[in-house]
This record gives sequence, C-alpha cells and structure tokens, in this order.
Amino acid sequence: MKKEPLPDMYGKIQDESSILGDLAGKIPGFSGYIERSRRREADQILRETIASRLEASRLTLSNVHQELSRDIVKAMDHAEPLGRADTRLVGLIGKVRDAPQGYAGFFDAVKIKEDDLAGIYAFDESMLAYCDQISADVDLAEKATLDDGDIDNAIRTLDSTLREANATFDSRQEILSGVS
Repeated sequence: MKKEPLPDMYGKIQDESSILGDLAGKIPGFSGYIERSRRREADQILRETIASRLEASRLTLSNVHQELSRDIVKAMDHAEPLGRADTRLVGLIGKVRDAPQGYAGFFDAVKIKEDDLAGIYAFDESMLAYCDQISADVDLAEKATLDDGDIDNAIRTLDSTLREANATFDSRQEILSGVS
C-alpha cells in the first residue's frame, strides 16, 4: 500500500485567510502570535499523522504475533524479540503523541530559535520516512511469517529501525528542551 505524501500542514494552515488574519495586520505583535499558533497547529497535525501511521504498523505487527502463535515452536522462538520490537513501537507512538509542541510560545521557559525550528521540521520529516520504513519492515516480518522465511532477520531489522527512530525523536526533544 503506497502512502500518500503528507501535505505541507504549516503552509496549508498559513494559507487560510480569516477575519483574524486581517486583524493581525492592525495590532502590533498580534501577527507573531498568530504565526506561533499556526506553527503549533501544524506541528500537532503532523505528530498525529505520524502516530496514526505508526499505529497502523502496530496493528500489522499484532497480526504477525497472532500468526506466530499458531505454531508453538515459532511462538516460543520469536516471542521475546517480537515483544521487544512491539514495546519499542508502543514507546515511539507514545513519545510522538505526548511530545511538547514544536514551537515555544511567548511565555514558555525555553524559546525555540528559528534555526532550531527548521531542525525540528527536518526531524519531523525524517520521522515520516521512519514511518514508511517501519511499515515496510513490519510487512517484511509478516511475509516472512506467512512464507516460513527468515523471521529472525525480519524482526532484527524492524527492531533496528525502531531503535533509530526512537533516537531520532529523542534528538528532537533535546532541541525543544534547550539541550542542543
């Protein structure tokens, strides 16, 4: 199943005109407030999209687990590494959903600089690429399970991708917390 490219959420939100937008030009400082609000909204939409794609992969991964459980030997051989991969996937979904928004407001303790914001958007773009890779890795594990293929290698590959994706997302959090 081919994934549709994610539209430019920030651009789409920014392009919407409203009475509020007209008001922004007349009140000093108000346009900056609107800009931050739009960035927050785009960030929220993007993170929900990423989390939803990861949830779809998790659903397929649960099918792999069910298929393996039909054979007690396979279930015993692969339960631990498959469980580890599932735990990493659940953790990543939680991090994405619960992450602070990608743009600091006026009163936030940590201010996000424009350069850092560009870096955050690059992280988010890489997370979309990880979503696609995780989906492909889960599909490979499912195929290996159904075709008596190399299940060990498929699960190892998935687990490796999940470790990388988690590390990438953690780097995003470092920028948001001012650690970078």
